[in-house]
Amino acid sequence: MANIPQSTAQQGHTLIDWRPEDPQFWAAKGRAIATRNLWISIPNLLLAFSVWMVWSVVVARLPAIGFAFDTNQLFWLAAMPGLSGASLRIVYTFVIPIFGGRLWTTLSTLSLLLPALGAGFAVQNPDTSYTWFLILAVLCGFGGGNFASSMANIAYFYPKATKGNALALNAGLGNLGVSVMQFLVPIVITTSVFGAIGGQAQVLPGGEHLWLQNAGFVWVPFILISALLAWFGMNDIADAKASVREQMSILGRFHNWVMCLLYTGTFGSFIGYSAGFPLLIRTQFPDVNALSYAFLGPLVGALSRAATGWVSDRFGGGRVTFWVFVGMIAAVYGVIAFLPSGTEDPGNFWGFFIAFMALFFLTGVGNASTFQMIPSIMKQEIPRLLPQLEGPVAQRTIERESAGIVAFTSAIAAYGAFFIPKAYGTSIALTGAPNDALWWFMGFYMLCAAVTWTFYTRKSAPVPC
Repeated sequence: MANIPQSTAQQGHTLIDWRPEDPQFWAAKGRAIATRNLWISIPNLLLAFSVWMVWSVVVARLPAIGFAFDTNQLFWLAAMPGLSGASLRIVYTFVIPIFGGRLWTTLSTLSLLLPALGAGFAVQNPDTSYTWFLILAVLCGFGGGNFASSMANIAYFYPKATKGNALALNAGLGNLGVSVMQFLVPIVITTSVFGAIGGQAQVLPGGEHLWLQNAGFVWVPFILISALLAWFGMNDIADAKASVREQMSILGRFHNWVMCLLYTGTFGSFIGYSAGFPLLIRTQFPDVNALSYAFLGPLVGALSRAATGWVSDRFGGGRVTFWVFVGMIAAVYGVIAFLPSGTEDPGNFWGFFIAFMALFFLTGVGNASTFQMIPSIMKQEIPRLLPQLEGPVAQRTIERESAGIVAFTSAIAAYGAFFIPKAYGTSIALTGAPNDALWWFMGFYMLCAAVTWTFYTRKSAPVPC
């Protein structure tokens, strides 16, 4: 294999000879190719997260421009992209080995045009129905689905020694799209960015002008540029091809389901808190401009994920994940302690905010550590479950199943983007406050910490990692 001529090692954009675990191959050309694919993947994923979560900002401003939806309806609108995005991730989990990373990244990025353009036109029409807004919220889920395919694709390019850091960079800087969106959109909706082409402003009761349509339109040129970069700059890997039936083997792996639970605790929390943060601030601290602060949470979570992948590579993903959940339990308690309590206690916004920033930071660290665990677990499990496989065949199976589990766990965890905002809305509707939802979240983190200790970090853990 090492002497395969260049003409046969690559056919067009397809890599025929791909051996990232071979140190000589990796040093000679593997690292450069993988790095190029990673840095094209990142802006595509960033845009996917931006469009997926843009509804969280749009929803917070709908009442200001005349759409008379109640609080529960608004939380439903904020939650629906999470529901559809998570469901699409289950499908997107299996597409890379069928279509190839290059084609699918291009098509999935172009699909973001539908919700971006749709949202831009819908908010300009005061007669747009609640049903139509729900449909657009569902279409925003296209952005959520992209994460599963993007992570599965990048997982194929890197050796185990650096896979955790590569996935952390792809996911962490991709997650940054939430913060970029929550920072950029409040700026672009206050000015006529596209002139007459972008439509007329909405005039608020106090005379302020708002171009809420720019929340969708601003992403269109970036989507087109990123899709072109993916088509002309990315690669497919021939060995990564597999049928859906071959990929379905992961559904029979016990640790696939354990990691679904743990990643729901980390990424599910990150994306759910990101989706619900603007509305939570607005409902609990109405005197605070939510959009001035909401972007900081996803920013902290995304950067901590991108910057801490090496920690798990060095100290072990299981150990890091366990302490992350311990920290998240304490952080949620802090959030509850600083919330308003009745009319006599207005709460403490800055205490609430700092506790939530700690929570976002920990979700980012946990996002990186849980993904680092998956290839480590499968490297131990495949030889035990399939002892008949040896050499390159065993290695390809480990890589395929690891990539599949990375994508599948991200699909299940993404339901956090639906359940967390909806839990807030339900708790507020039933009790007048979000506290009950937060107590349930704390209990879930206790469960995750116990599971991590039982299977991966105690002395006699069945799969130490």
